Amino acid sequence: MNTTLLALPALALGLALSLAAPPADAAGRVKARGAHANPEGGVGAGRASAVRGPNGGGAIRGRAATTDGQGNGKVVSGGAYRGPNGGTGARAGSTARNADGSLQHHSGAQWNGANSSGSTNGEFVRSADGTVSGGRTTNVAGAQGGSYNADTQYANGQLDRSVDATGRSGNSYEASVSGNKDDGLTRTATCYDPNGNTIPCKK
Repeated sequence: MNTTLLALPALALGLALSLAAPPADAAGRVKARGAHANPEGGVGAGRASAVRGPNGGGAIRGRAATTDGQGNGKVVSGGAYRGPNGGTGARAGSTARNADGSLQHHSGAQWNGANSSGSTNGEFVRSADGTVSGGRTTNVAGAQGGSYNADTQYANGQLDRSVDATGRSGNSYEASVSGNKDDGLTRTATCYDPNGNTIPCKK
């Protein structure tokens, strides 16, 4: 995923919430939207909004779309927030649809809160001949020491997914799923104690 795209909403949020440093009980909302014809023969349109809560939290989000009059179009969106207790998060995504029937979608998010922090990003691609591929990766870290990591990939009818997780106690779990429609799926799972010894997995 384009990390610059993901960073833009967070940057905008930081600017919006830092301006003028209003009193703690100040709150407000602002919205904007518009549309216009573009030189390519299509239309460009967008909207954005921002809100600030009475206790210092706030959020901002936006969406923009454009077409070229030839059957191609793209939509991008993003948002970010900051909670009154300091938690933050941001998301962004883009989808492009082409005249030949192909499509590309990318999206991602990240957050940092009292209980966990993490990120996820992925993509989906459909080619002009109808074949699809894509994937998503997610990483989470718990405030008490646990973690979760997952990776899923799909291409040419083949699915591959892996997961590893560690609990607060130090016990860990590793699993994988792979296969396709013709051959079926194969699943494996193994669990370990904090010393790396294999233990039964809970069902």
